[in-house]
Amino acid sequence: MTPGRPEQLASLYFHAVRYRIHGTHMTKFSDLALDPRVLQAVEEAGYLTPTPIQEQAIPHALQGRDVLGIAQTGTGKTASFTLPMITRLGQGRAKARMPRSLVLAPTRELAAQVAENFETYAKYTKLTKALLIGGVSFGEQDKLIDRGVDVLIATPGRLLDHFERGKLMLTGVQIMVVDEADRMLDMGFIPDIERIFQLTPFTRQTLFFSATMAPEIERITNTFLTNPAKIEVARQATASTTIEQRMFYFSPSRKDRSFAEKRAMLRALIRAEGDACTNAIIFCNRKIDVDVVAKSLKQHGFNASPIHGDLDQSVRTRTLDGFRDGTVQFLIASDVAARGLDVPAVSHIFNFDVPSHPEDYVHRIGRTGRAGRSGRAFTIATPHDDKYIGAIESLVKMPIPRADAPSVDASDEEDHRPSSRPERKADDSRSEDRGGRSRDRGRRGAPRDRAPVEPVAVPDSVEVIEAPVEVAVLPQREERPRDERGRGSDRRHEPRGGDRREMRRDDKPVVGMGDHMPDFLLRSFASPASD
Repeated sequence: MTPGRPEQLASLYFHAVRYRIHGTHMTKFSDLALDPRVLQAVEEAGYLTPTPIQEQAIPHALQGRDVLGIAQTGTGKTASFTLPMITRLGQGRAKARMPRSLVLAPTRELAAQVAENFETYAKYTKLTKALLIGGVSFGEQDKLIDRGVDVLIATPGRLLDHFERGKLMLTGVQIMVVDEADRMLDMGFIPDIERIFQLTPFTRQTLFFSATMAPEIERITNTFLTNPAKIEVARQATASTTIEQRMFYFSPSRKDRSFAEKRAMLRALIRAEGDACTNAIIFCNRKIDVDVVAKSLKQHGFNASPIHGDLDQSVRTRTLDGFRDGTVQFLIASDVAARGLDVPAVSHIFNFDVPSHPEDYVHRIGRTGRAGRSGRAFTIATPHDDKYIGAIESLVKMPIPRADAPSVDASDEEDHRPSSRPERKADDSRSEDRGGRSRDRGRRGAPRDRAPVEPVAVPDSVEVIEAPVEVAVLPQREERPRDERGRGSDRRHEPRGGDRREMRRDDKPVVGMGDHMPDFLLRSFASPASD
């Protein structure tokens, strides 16, 4: 929940309609037993009624119970643990290098968003925080930790870096939060998460929040939670009803033009939306494609910027700030931005690539249609994406409506030159370049079939002159002189290049050990026999 007057009005309208439909009593934040200082900050931010996930999770969190919360994106999960955390930490003081609470997030952007929420709601308290993410110097972060922090917000990798350097102890953690739990546990963070949990006290309170929670991931969370209060305000892996979804199919004219023609279709979709597309996030599966698509849109006059994990943190922060304040209209992103990007007024989502993980589809389109607003999510698909589309529709329990692809302007054919996107062969899962090896497999096996060279036809009008060919006769090699035993002289005793030049100038042979014996070697040093 980011403060903002338009979002406040939309949120109030959304919850008023919800309670009118269900005919229930409208709960207010003042009914949730929060700290008065927290209530004052929430009211100044413009929020009066909690969302369903906040309404159900906050009371359990205030009681100290473990919580497993599942809700759609854009429903305020961050405030569901931030508000009770501030209330419970109101009493007490942090010790140096021993944070009192810990929030783990999978991406830098999500961690930064949690830090912003904490600053908003804890401004009337004396609680301190530290943000530990990559791309920031260790020195500044060490200074904050040394003074003692009540809330430590971090990504797993940077947190363990500080711990291994001896700058941090986790034995004082009272509340531990794992945000976007499915992503943390499903994307290779399991060993880091298990290690971090082992470093924290067993008596801690643990809160898990996510938009999706697959059954196998839920079994893992059971090892970290003790008798949790499971809160599921909507069916798992469902998209908001305020999002209009469409699927656009197209078949490329040629394999090497697929990437270029897909970019042309993306531009056609954006132009077809016209003024309704105020801003948009365009998702690609690969980082290299993010850069290519962003560059292509810029070349065609669109205000676009890329964001992915390989960019410096300062660049990523500057790009997100520009997208929030409207100076950047189109944000081309990898899935790093699908989690934790809180921009309330995103009008469109374009899936340039169909995500390979169906859960990512829910998180991507959840960047629009937030806080009761309407949004549109368009996906460009090719026949090769059928298996991924089937997995997505199986997860969300509904078919994605198909739509006719817009016609591409013939003048917009930048993109019929060979694609710069590397194509992957189905039977070539490993690159042949690694370790300096050549891609030419024929060098090791059978020789490659080469096209025959066609003879060049010479017109009759051209007179062919046969020039005499001079044949150079090479001097015969002189037989090397043989020594007394009939063997040829050793080539190692022949003079080298510099000595040969001296021979040509002075015509004097160079005397070596093989041609001259010094006198002292011929002398006998044996003592004469005594008479």
